[in-house]
Amino acid sequence: MKFHLKKEYLIALVVVFSIACLYWGIQFLKGVEMFSKKTVLYATYPRLDNLVEDNPVLVNGYRVGTISKISLIRRYGKYEVLVKMLITEKIEVPKNSVARVISTDLLGSKAIEITYGNSRELAVENDTLLSETEQGLKEAVDKRIAPLQAKVENLIGSIDSVATIVTYVLNKSSRQNIITALENVKKAIISLSHTAEKLEQESDKISIILNNLSKITSTLDKTLPKITANLSQLSDSLANAPIKNTIKDLNKTLAETKTLIGNINEGKGTLGKLAKNDSVYNNLNKTLANLEKLLADLKEHPKRYVHFSLFGKKEKVKN
Repeated sequence: MKFHLKKEYLIALVVVFSIACLYWGIQFLKGVEMFSKKTVLYATYPRLDNLVEDNPVLVNGYRVGTISKISLIRRYGKYEVLVKMLITEKIEVPKNSVARVISTDLLGSKAIEITYGNSRELAVENDTLLSETEQGLKEAVDKRIAPLQAKVENLIGSIDSVATIVTYVLNKSSRQNIITALENVKKAIISLSHTAEKLEQESDKISIILNNLSKITSTLDKTLPKITANLSQLSDSLANAPIKNTIKDLNKTLAETKTLIGNINEGKGTLGKLAKNDSVYNNLNKTLANLEKLLADLKEHPKRYVHFSLFGKKEKVKN
C-alpha cells in the first residue's frame, strides 16, 4: 500500500515538473525569462497594424523584452490601444524615451523599439512612455508611387497633345498649308539667290565704297587725337578762367542797378525827382521854351546883344 502511494506521488511530481518545464519552455520560446527581474512599461497608440502579443521589444535592435498584453481603452473621449511591455533585461530607460512601432521585415512583422531620450529621470514600474508609429509599407509605397503617378498622368496628357497635333497636321488642309509654306520658302531662296548675284555684280562699287570708308576712318584716326587735345586745352582754359569772379562782379553790378532803379522809383536823387516830380518837368519845359524864344530873338536881332563898331557908334535899339 505504501509502495502504491509513493508511486502515485512520484507520478504527480513528474507531471507537475513536466507542466512546469513545458510552461518554462513556452515562455522561453516567447523570450520571457522566468527567473529574471521584470519591469512593466506601457505605451498607448491611436492605431496598430500587425502588432500582436509576444512581439519583441528592442533597444538598438537588441531584444530586451516582449509585448505581454494588448488591450483597448477609452481615454479623453476616444478609444486607444494600450500595449503592456515586459522588460526582462536590466536596462535603464529615461522617462522621455519613445516607444516606436517599427517593421522588422518585408512581410509586415512588427516590434516596438525604445528610442532613448535625454532625461536624467528614469522610468519606473508601470510608467507610460511616449509613443510613435512608423510609416507602414503601404503608406511608404503610396508616397513613392504618388509622384510617379503624377508624372505618368502628365506624360499621357502630353501624348494626347502630340496625337492631336499630328492629327491636325496630317489632314488635307494642313498638308496644303505646309505645301504653300514650302513654296514660299522656295521663292524666298530664289530671291536671295538673285540678290546675291546682283551683289556680286556690284562688288567693284562696293569695294570702292569700302575703300573710301577705310580712308575716312584712317583720317578720323589721325585727326581725333588733335581734336581731343584741342578740346582738352579748351576745357583747361575754361577751368582756369576767372568765371567765378566774373559772375560775382556781374551779381554785384545787377544788385547796384536794382538799387539805383529802386531809388529812381522812390523819387530819390536827381533822376528820381525828375521821374516822380512834375514841377521839375514843367520848369524844365518852361526854361527850354524861354531859351528857344531867346535864340529866335538873337537870330533876328543880333545887334541887340552884340555891339561892334569900328568908330564906336552905337545903334539905336528899338524897344
